[in-house]
Amino acid sequence: MDEQEKTDIAFKTTGCTWLGPVSDQVGVPLDQVNFIACQVFGLALAFWFRLFLSPQRVTAEVRHAVALVFGASIIMFCFGWYAVHVLILVLSCYGIMITASVHNLHRYTLIASLGYLTLCQVSRVFIFDYGVLSTDFSGPLMMITQKVTTLAFQVHDGMSRKREELKEDQRRLAVHSRPSLLEYLSYNINFLSVLVGPCCIYKDYIEFIKGQHVQHRLKRVKDIGSQQNGWNKVPEPSPVRTVINKLLVCVCCLLWFFIITKAFPITYNVDPQFVSEASFVTRLAYALISVQAARPKFYFAWTLADAVHNAAGFGVSGVNERGEVSWDLISNVHIWEIETATSFKSFIDNWNIQTAFWLKSVCYDRAPFYRMPLTFVLSAIWHGVYPGYYFTFITAIPITLAARTVRRNFREYFLSSRLLKICYDVVTWAATQMTICYTVMPFLLLAVEPTMQYYRSMYFHVHIISILTVILLPSKPCGFKPESLKTRHSNNNVKED
Repeated sequence: MDEQEKTDIAFKTTGCTWLGPVSDQVGVPLDQVNFIACQVFGLALAFWFRLFLSPQRVTAEVRHAVALVFGASIIMFCFGWYAVHVLILVLSCYGIMITASVHNLHRYTLIASLGYLTLCQVSRVFIFDYGVLSTDFSGPLMMITQKVTTLAFQVHDGMSRKREELKEDQRRLAVHSRPSLLEYLSYNINFLSVLVGPCCIYKDYIEFIKGQHVQHRLKRVKDIGSQQNGWNKVPEPSPVRTVINKLLVCVCCLLWFFIITKAFPITYNVDPQFVSEASFVTRLAYALISVQAARPKFYFAWTLADAVHNAAGFGVSGVNERGEVSWDLISNVHIWEIETATSFKSFIDNWNIQTAFWLKSVCYDRAPFYRMPLTFVLSAIWHGVYPGYYFTFITAIPITLAARTVRRNFREYFLSSRLLKICYDVVTWAATQMTICYTVMPFLLLAVEPTMQYYRSMYFHVHIISILTVILLPSKPCGFKPESLKTRHSNNNVKED
């Protein structure tokens, strides 16, 4: 692809090319430069919003309106006329919200939002070159799909279902009245999350707009009484230190991108000469390094989005064990937990956290059967129409089952001594990283042909091992005790189903 073709794609993606010289200078695609510029602008807006539009200065309606106007402006700047898709989706779902029965509005919203998102994702395959990843208008649509469906299910829980029918989280998050148009538009199109999210809980956002977010979060910790740790000594917290720390992480991710990521392109995994000449071990090692090198771009986007929310004063989850305010309520990634994960599930639970919560709340917790396969299928549909997404999430099903089976059969034998536990953690860490690499490769390659080339070069070994493991090992070994799964060790601290 020549430079003119890249420029044409960038124009289609962003709707503007005035940052083209910057893109050429730093060697980063124009759509990504525009995205970074808008997020940095959003960060400055967030600080201004917190300082000059505090709840003590203006009403909640003013804060809603300003957040909405800035969000709409950013979307129009980034995507030009394609921003109209965002407005169509939001207004359509609000029409369902106010006209549909509370018994069915969650179903209608899910079908309408996923249907429109899929249509747009199919169209972008023809608008842009197939297989060219870009920061295009489907990204905001993906975030809005999460928001409108999450809110629809919460309104359904609060207005249609009896309290005793709800799970604990559903009772806590239930919304007992339909939102106004201003509240709905502000929640979906506010400048904090309109580009890359993450999806936040509607009640948390409304508390933030009203100026009740921080005190309610801290008061909740105080009322629980189990982690007070000097709560009374905590003043109205400043997010500056947290934002600086997260921006430093973003800088490190950018440096990693320029130094490491570009040196290990994903597409080299299916280069015919490399596949034919390199040994299996060499190909395996390169795949691991190239996938590891690709992660920081996700770390950068999610950490920067988290910093934008924190700069506005949004994101307090409570206090930690040292009595310090924690700003991780809507964090989308836990980098250390990902890089040191010793189980497939632990990795997933710390990656794209808010999307995982959305999948759990709208599908996994509500599906009457086949909860895990249905959740993976929904995740694939939400991500887009590229076949690589479906390869990844369908592959994840037997791997998840196999990992769960191995854990139940063997883990208890390695807990008797510290040395055995360390050996177990090292082996499971390596197995987890290699398995994740194998699973997500189609997600990065996108198309069918390179995906099949890669899997053939790997001899489908993870597929085969996973399926044989599920078939040959008992799902619940002799002497199996469910309570043993609750034992917390290292990163294997997530209770299984």
